[in-house]
Amino acid sequence: MVECKWGSAEISPGLRYLRQRFAGVPAWQISAVGTKAYETPGGIRVAPACRLLCRLI
Repeated sequence: MVECKWGSAEISPGLRYLRQRFAGVPAWQISAVGTKAYETPGGIRVAPACRLLCRLI
């Protein structure tokens, strides 16, 4: 699961819900211009878009 934001923002309740419902699926919140990179206790990865995109190459 990937949620896209323009900048650094709080994780939406919808993404948190999906992460709980589908615990085995990786969950990312990426941002175009944000700089934060961390993983929440609930297993959601937050990162600049380039971090996720580099993993796909």
